[in-house]
Amino acid sequence: MSPYSHSLSERQRCFASALLDPTRPVPSGLIGPDQRTDDKRFNVYRNNVVAGLVNTLQAAFPAVHRIVGEEFFAAMARIYVALEPPKSPVMLDYGKTFPDFIERFEPARSVPYLRDVARLERAWAEAYHADEASPVSHALLVDMASHHLPHLRLTLHPSARVVQSCFPIVQIWQMNIDGGPPMGIDIAAGGEDALVLRAHAEVEVRTLPVGAAAFIRGLAVGNSMEGATTLALAVHAAFDLAGALRDLFSIGAIVGLKTRAADSAHLRGIDESA
Repeated sequence: MSPYSHSLSERQRCFASALLDPTRPVPSGLIGPDQRTDDKRFNVYRNNVVAGLVNTLQAAFPAVHRIVGEEFFAAMARIYVALEPPKSPVMLDYGKTFPDFIERFEPARSVPYLRDVARLERAWAEAYHADEASPVSHALLVDMASHHLPHLRLTLHPSARVVQSCFPIVQIWQMNIDGGPPMGIDIAAGGEDALVLRAHAEVEVRTLPVGAAAFIRGLAVGNSMEGATTLALAVHAAFDLAGALRDLFSIGAIVGLKTRAADSAHLRGIDESA
C-alpha cells in the first residue's frame, strides 16, 4: 500500500509521534531532494523540535533550572516533552503539567521542594498573562453597612494565584531567580504560602500570613466573607481578618464587591487612587 493512501490525519499523527520518539523510524512518505528517505535530515529536525520545547520549559521555569542545573534539567525536560507534547500552538500554555510531572519524576525525589517551586513559577507565568482589571477602593468596604459585611463577596483580580507549600518556597524561589541574593534556608523550618498577583505593571510574589491562603481560596470559589473567614479560622484560630483585608485592598487584589441583597449592583472599575 502506498504511504500516500493513508489519511492526512494518520500521516500527521505518525509524523508527530516520530518527532518526539528517537526510537521510531522516519515516517513513510518523507523523502529528500534525491527522492530517498533521509534519516539524517529528519533527525536534525527532530532534535531541533525537542531542543526548542526544552528551551521553552527552561524559560518558563528558570528557578527550577538553576536549582537542578543544566544537565539534569535538560534530561528531565526531554522526558517530559516525549510524554506530554504540546496540545496547542500557543506556547504560553506549554508546561502547565510540568510541576506534577516533577513530583512523579523519580530522580527529582532528592529535591522535595522542586515541584512546589515549579508550581510557583507556573503561577507567576499565569499571572503575567492574565486579564487586566481595575482594583476597587477600600473605602467602599469601610462605608458599607455592617450587616452586609458577613454576606459580602469579594471578587479577586484575574491574575491572583495562591500557592501553598510545606517548604519555604518563596525564599527558595527568590534565591534562585536572576539577581536573587544568596541566603541560608532551612527547608525543615516550616512552609510558606504565596500570593502571586499582577494588579499593576509587574508580577508580585508575597508571603501570606497563616490562614490567609485559605481565606483567599475561599473568596476565589465564591464564598462570602463569612464563609471564607470560617475556612481561614479552621486553619489558624488567630487569623487576622482585618489585616488580610487591608493587605488585599492595598495591593489591588480586590476588583469587585457585591452583597447578597444587591447581587446585580456589582461594583467595579473604581481605581484605588480615585
